[in-house]
Amino acid sequence: MWQVAYGILIPFLGTCLGASCVFFMRGEMNEKLKKALSAFAAGIMVSASFFSLILPAIEESQGLGKLSFMPALVGFLIGMLFLLALDILIPHIHNDKSEEGVKSGLKRTTKMFLAVALHNLPEGMTVGVIFAGWLFGNDSISLMGAVVMSVGIALQNFPEGAIVSMPLRAEGMDKGKTFLYGVLSGVIEPIGALLTIFAAKIFLPILPYLLAFAAGAMFYVVVEELIPETAKGEHTNISTICFAVGFVVMMALDVALG
Repeated sequence: MWQVAYGILIPFLGTCLGASCVFFMRGEMNEKLKKALSAFAAGIMVSASFFSLILPAIEESQGLGKLSFMPALVGFLIGMLFLLALDILIPHIHNDKSEEGVKSGLKRTTKMFLAVALHNLPEGMTVGVIFAGWLFGNDSISLMGAVVMSVGIALQNFPEGAIVSMPLRAEGMDKGKTFLYGVLSGVIEPIGALLTIFAAKIFLPILPYLLAFAAGAMFYVVVEELIPETAKGEHTNISTICFAVGFVVMMALDVALG
């Protein structure tokens, strides 16, 4: 259980390190750097979804023969729909056309916080599903593979922590307070991971569906939030290269160490 506890806290550490950028960077994050980091995060999430979640889900369903893809297909679509529902129900900067909060009545800082927290929910669920699979003796998931997933998500959490704290600092908010906002945006990850682990014990027979569910939720975040962000304006070549780098880094980690 201590190994599981350490594992689910690794991604949260990535968010904390990103939020700490307010202590050694001035002003708002450079637009090129922001796009590069977001694209790198998107590449990691896509790679992790495929190699660490979808493939194990299909492998776990080999007993279904030619229909072994069905649990992955069903779980993936449910994960996408689940995040779509949250995206609609939770007011945040992306789905609120006015950044001044006319539609929802919320402050810009609150909506920014909710946007990143919404991103972090499927990542926490993903870590929880992977560690639950290892904890309950699933042959297709190793402890190292679970740790690699946590490290990969921690890498892509770094820019998310910075994306919350840096704009708030640029608006004049105190450094300590902006750091706290960044840290709190990542708290949902270990909570989501723990809840998923407890739920997985009950739903262990449908683990392939849970793995694919987490993949679908992560894909939703990439397609709905990260990719549009990296494609805005100029410098899209930087985004493309960083996405590719993130993808191959996570693929190498998963295949070599998982």
